[in-house]
Amino acid sequence: MITQASREIAVFSGSAHPELAEEICEHLGVPLRPVEIQRFANDCLEVQLQSNCRERDVFIIQPLVKPVQEHLVELLLMLDAARGASASRITAVIPHYSYARSDKKDAPRISIGGRLVADLLVTAGASRVLAMTLHSPQVHGFFSVPVDHLHALQELAKHFRQYDLSRATVVSPDLGNAKEASHFARLLGVQVAAGAKERFPDDRVQITSVIGEITGRDVIVLDDEIAKGSTVLELLDRLAELQPRSIRVACTHGLFAAKAIERIGSRPEVLEIVCTNTVPVPEEERTEKLKILSIAPAMAEAIRRIHNGESVSALF
Repeated sequence: MITQASREIAVFSGSAHPELAEEICEHLGVPLRPVEIQRFANDCLEVQLQSNCRERDVFIIQPLVKPVQEHLVELLLMLDAARGASASRITAVIPHYSYARSDKKDAPRISIGGRLVADLLVTAGASRVLAMTLHSPQVHGFFSVPVDHLHALQELAKHFRQYDLSRATVVSPDLGNAKEASHFARLLGVQVAAGAKERFPDDRVQITSVIGEITGRDVIVLDDEIAKGSTVLELLDRLAELQPRSIRVACTHGLFAAKAIERIGSRPEVLEIVCTNTVPVPEEERTEKLKILSIAPAMAEAIRRIHNGESVSALF
């Protein structure tokens, strides 16, 4: 529950994932304030925050999910509306910051979208950002305002502790995610391994080998997000050659484009696919193998700590 503070809290949500926003507010013990979003004949959006923001501690919840540009503009307009309504502080709560994948200039004449969108958010009025599992650590530095960067490893670890982990190995699809995989393996008290991945200009992925002990072990594949699932499917091919005892797949952001759930779940060696609810997964796309964990309690506790001026890093 939110304790009495010098300024009242006000939580708003865009249209990207209202179910998550409602769940976060339930854990906070505060109402989700109404927002009206309408579209003009010229296709422009207009946003109205239908609750008092003056001198409030405002939190605006909006993951950047498909259609990303639509939801980004919604978020920018909500931030601007809160600033214009004299909010005391405005925190953009972005469970999934999709532009984090545009974090480097790896080809000529391309934009670093992660930094550009960070600048847009601050310009629109964000005085603080709360995000979960950014694609790479440097994205944190793109923002000129404080960023509280959460991860879902505790929630994932709690789920996997229900299984016998005596012969378990956490596998990162690539070396870039190996640090997070190592952290997760320490939480579970198990071994860690990593794939040697190469991505080609045509978006093709190749994993040439897996570094670590796999044969006869219970594998937990850990990635930050699964979109089309190309990397995971390539890793499953390499793992099959090493004959593990079982395979489970886990990620924070389950985007699951291009029937990724179906393609990964159709592999008989995959017992389970685990993700969190940072992004909505349509009911019609869910399968028996899919398990969705809620990050609402963690997000709510982070919001409570930000509001009360307490440490967020202490959560980890």
